[in-house]
Amino acid sequence: MADAYIRPLKDTIGFTQYPWQMDSLVSRMAKEDKIPSEDTYKMVICPHDDYSYAGGLYNKTLSGVKAKTIVMIGVAHKAKMFNLENKLVFDSFDAWKGTYGTIRISPIRQKLLNILPPEIYQVHDSMMQIEHSLEAITPFLQKNIKDVEIIPILVPYFSFENMEAFSDELTMALREIMLEENLLLGKDLAIVISNDAIHYGDSDWGGSNMAPFGIDSAGTAKVIQKEMEIISNCLEGNLNAEKIKRFNQYTVEEADFREYKWTWCGRYAVPFGLMVGNKLNNLIEQESLNGTCIDYRSSLHNLHIEVCDIGMGTTAPANQRHWVGYVGMAYQ
Repeated sequence: MADAYIRPLKDTIGFTQYPWQMDSLVSRMAKEDKIPSEDTYKMVICPHDDYSYAGGLYNKTLSGVKAKTIVMIGVAHKAKMFNLENKLVFDSFDAWKGTYGTIRISPIRQKLLNILPPEIYQVHDSMMQIEHSLEAITPFLQKNIKDVEIIPILVPYFSFENMEAFSDELTMALREIMLEENLLLGKDLAIVISNDAIHYGDSDWGGSNMAPFGIDSAGTAKVIQKEMEIISNCLEGNLNAEKIKRFNQYTVEEADFREYKWTWCGRYAVPFGLMVGNKLNNLIEQESLNGTCIDYRSSLHNLHIEVCDIGMGTTAPANQRHWVGYVGMAYQ
């Protein structure tokens, strides 16, 4: 792609940058994480943490994503740096650098921008460049889908009311384009939501204490119980507006949508992505999506994949005082 405007890689420590690294990483995963899915997923929720901690769950979750065009709904971790809120964030790159070469931006992105009301989004390449939540997922998409094309969208601080309204706009625009181009949800176009679950502990969180239940094993057990409650009550089974609203009530402070109530970094990306996917499926199939939990893991509890000898590493500690949870969800 001569003279193309290409987004370079942000994280070459936690994530792969070469095909041989990906080959080595996959070879070291547990056998059950390498079994290809026979199902075709319309939407997934996938982790975005270091591959050493979560690589197996990425692989297991994304094996059911088989569409060529992927709408990627990501977290804007540093939205505060740019005062971004209540607007969807797109980029203007022609392609992204990836583990297996450049990843083309789908021409659907520009079609969406031509349709969407300009007041609901902004194009912000600087935010997209420093954000790792979508970059993390691209090597697995490239590995599984030849010539994959992506539509990256970040969801910064967002009120629930705006998520509802803007998801309507994005859903209708996607549906219009899919009808024009004869695209099927799941087969031709799929949605991937980037998210890490609980961020927990009292150390290395920028001075914050994020351990409301304490840092002993009893406290950790309470955290996991709460995590399972959120997944069961909000993400599993037939999706509906009530479940998505409930997720927001679990994770975001009612008095200030900018504040965490429960520290999932996907507190905006997850409900927004669920709204879009479910509304789209209801428009097409006249039925809701059904969610299945592929697995729940954490950097504290699951076996880490050795990566130091292949030029990689970890970007944060994993111990009783600092750990992250991960959920893989599949929607059909």
